[in-house]
Amino acid sequence: MKAHAKAKFIRQSPYKVRRVLDLVRGLPVDDARDVLEYTNRRAAPTILKVLDSAVSNAEHNFAMDADELFIAEAFADEGPTLKRWRPRARGRATRIRKRTSHITIVVADDDDYDNEEV
Repeated sequence: MKAHAKAKFIRQSPYKVRRVLDLVRGLPVDDARDVLEYTNRRAAPTILKVLDSAVSNAEHNFAMDADELFIAEAFADEGPTLKRWRPRARGRATRIRKRTSHITIVVADDDDYDNEEV
């Protein structure tokens, strides 16, 4: 059985979020919390909130034991990009792209979670 949680429209580049997600993918939930707590990246607190939400969803919606959960899937998709303009020399302007992310974390309680749908 698996449960998931999403955080959408996070104002951070998906590339930077993926660097943190790669650290915790496949880990048990307790180990992942420890890693995120001591990771010095801006995305770490947001990912920790999504992880806690996924664990709560698993406990309350599917009656799963939180001590047996691990991170089955963790990915960051690209959200909409905010386009801004910066003045440059000679009256020109350059585009600034403020990227956003959609973070998804899926937790599961056993190793044969591949047969089930979220």
